[in-house]
Amino acid sequence: MPLTMPRKSASSRPMPEQLGAGAPHNPEIAKKAAKKGPASLDDLARTALKAFLIARDAASNVPDLFTQSSRMAFLAIKECEQELDVIERYIDERTPAAITRVNEARARQLLTSLKCTTDLERIGDLVMSMAMRVQARTGKMAASDVRQLVEMSAILREMLDLVYRGFVDLDLECARKVLQMDKDIDRVCHGLFQKHLTEHAAQSNPLSFEVLLMAQALERAGDHTTNLAEDLYSLIEGRSLRHAPKKRAAT
Repeated sequence: MPLTMPRKSASSRPMPEQLGAGAPHNPEIAKKAAKKGPASLDDLARTALKAFLIARDAASNVPDLFTQSSRMAFLAIKECEQELDVIERYIDERTPAAITRVNEARARQLLTSLKCTTDLERIGDLVMSMAMRVQARTGKMAASDVRQLVEMSAILREMLDLVYRGFVDLDLECARKVLQMDKDIDRVCHGLFQKHLTEHAAQSNPLSFEVLLMAQALERAGDHTTNLAEDLYSLIEGRSLRHAPKKRAAT
């Protein structure tokens, strides 16, 4: 369903108690908070969770951008990208001091928040780069391309929603679902590349290259979301999925 109202900030949405109040959720509030000195683990964790909602908001505005060329959707995505930049800096600057005051388990939580906001900031950059390409295009995109790009953005939004709920509830099943859904976004992206990387398609559609760059941006945003799912797995299980233990060589 297309969005018809301006994007609500993450803090204006109903959120679980874990998020609390007062953590930065837009550039101005973040700048004020930055002057208040050291941040606690809870402050940083709440702020990281808000970043999930902001990234999800960015993905939620993509369908309206494609189907209606909505200026409001473009500005909402731009706002999200700016907010994610501020939050990433906020957590990056405060983690070193905070990590010296906590035990190993809580240090792991801090490092997870730092890694997550780095990936979320990158997701914001990728969605913004795609939105700028949509705004700058000189021709009309094929309806089939729009449908597939909207499908990719819908998958991305659902992945972000799942991984957010996984961190709130410490639910490993959410991480598993996100890792499975990455195949869906890859499948749609692969279909677009197959269609546009033929000589006939490239000649008949001068927008082919731009469409592929948009698809690639959404696919890479999906990759960063799988990183988030892997971070959730590591937080819960205490071990990483990214570096599977090597099998001992046969003697």
